[in-house]
Amino acid sequence: MQASQLLTGAEFVLLAALWGASFLFMRLAVPEFGPVPMMALRVAIAALCLLPLLMLRKGFGELRTRFGSLMAVGTINSAIPFWLFAFATLYLNAGFTSILNATTPFWAAIISWLWLREKIGAVRVLGLAIGFAGVLMLVWDKATFKGDGPMWGILAALAATLLYGMGANFTRSKLAGIDSLTISTGAMIGATLVLAPFALLYWPAQPPSARAWLCVLVLGSFGTGFAYILYYRLIRKLGASGGVTVTFLIPAFGMLWGALFLDEAVTQNMIVGTALILAGTALTTGLIQLRRRIHTS
Repeated sequence: MQASQLLTGAEFVLLAALWGASFLFMRLAVPEFGPVPMMALRVAIAALCLLPLLMLRKGFGELRTRFGSLMAVGTINSAIPFWLFAFATLYLNAGFTSILNATTPFWAAIISWLWLREKIGAVRVLGLAIGFAGVLMLVWDKATFKGDGPMWGILAALAATLLYGMGANFTRSKLAGIDSLTISTGAMIGATLVLAPFALLYWPAQPPSARAWLCVLVLGSFGTGFAYILYYRLIRKLGASGGVTVTFLIPAFGMLWGALFLDEAVTQNMIVGTALILAGTALTTGLIQLRRRIHTS
């Protein structure tokens, strides 16, 4: 039992490290490839990694019958938000972008309330308020659109996390009961089909360097394909609420990799803003619950 718990913990940390590193790879390679070509390669490589596993599971029947919905998930939850995050890294450093990514569960909770009419109590409202305070703390001194102002990147990253929240609720509503490997493979295929024409249109005139190609290959195979497999393994072991807690570690790794490999500064505002966003997310998603004390006379 102890060995099993250690393995699960190691997988959890590895997934957070991989997803935290994705912002580093984007920061390094997007300036050479451009946002759309790089993300098209990312999802295509991920699809090629996942397809053999789906073949072994004999999941092509389910893939064909639900391909319309899977295409929608690939567009909402991968193609557009991946492109938006890639665009954001042109304006923001890797650590800062990874912090904004942590708002995903928090948008998912808002959308489930607005769209699926899921009840939202006082504790979740408090969580939303705390989370928004964290976002405001992060962006307060960066609120400028002049020239290459960082606000363009901030809006792109927040729009991406909003789409992630929409994608999670769409999956829950329209693809309930569908095998998770089928969903992830179908989404990557759908995202590839959406991004491929634009990637060809905006393919860089200057050939990207070997370093940029290596970043794309690692991001597509390990940071996306393998990471999805790891993520769904954790969901099977820990449940959906347990799996989503990986979000809490991603900013730590995003800031760590940015500091180690890109000499990015980790500011006090980033640390406090991250703490507020994660605390708000934990309350909003129910990972932390405030219990009322019952007094008896």
